[in-house]
Amino acid sequence: MGSLLFGGRGRLTSVAHRRKAIELISEAHAAGAGLVRACCEIGISLRTLKRWRKACLGDDDGHDCRKGSPRLVSHRLSEEERQRILLTCNQPEYASLPPGQIVPALADQGLYIGSESSFYRVLHAHGQVHRRGRARPPQEPRAVPRLRAIAPNQLWSWDITYLPTTVRGIWLYLYLVIDVWSRKVVAWDVAEGATVSGVQRPLYWRTIQGLMACWTDAITKFSRGYWKENPCKQPF
Repeated sequence: MGSLLFGGRGRLTSVAHRRKAIELISEAHAAGAGLVRACCEIGISLRTLKRWRKACLGDDDGHDCRKGSPRLVSHRLSEEERQRILLTCNQPEYASLPPGQIVPALADQGLYIGSESSFYRVLHAHGQVHRRGRARPPQEPRAVPRLRAIAPNQLWSWDITYLPTTVRGIWLYLYLVIDVWSRKVVAWDVAEGATVSGVQRPLYWRTIQGLMACWTDAITKFSRGYWKENPCKQPF
């Protein structure tokens, strides 16, 4: 109930809410409840209840009569000085710099508009502290591209494997292409260098073209039920 009546601990409670709380606690106390327990249900202490009762019965009618701090800050920034700071920070040469770099740059030119803290306060009041200038706002992480194969000959993957030779320090490179779904070897080639051109060798493409024809024939027979009638003739 305390969260419904009041704004929370340390916040000012309106006069209407104070009177309502006093009324509820008085009704509960008249029904047999203790004052301390009733105050805990509301969310205040017994001392606060006594202070509210005294204020509501006084001449101020429960209103807060405090006038605040009488201190006069002589060096407070005027509205013109705030606008000057804002215009300076939005200039092209300072638009992408933080106040920690703007203030020293102005000092090198013999200019002093305000302290670094004053710059931060003015920028914060106008919502220009974050992502100043060319800084991009935070981006959502991009989805990782995923490839999926649900049948043969839909997705291939290739890699290079080192093959040792009889000469120490000299290797041969095996270019191996496999089908992701069946894990069968689609094409392969051995070269003396690990370069992209090794994958594009004529032997590689001739092997792929021949195996593609075999795969197409196998898929056709599989769709017609040929392998169910002849299980011993399956290609893999």
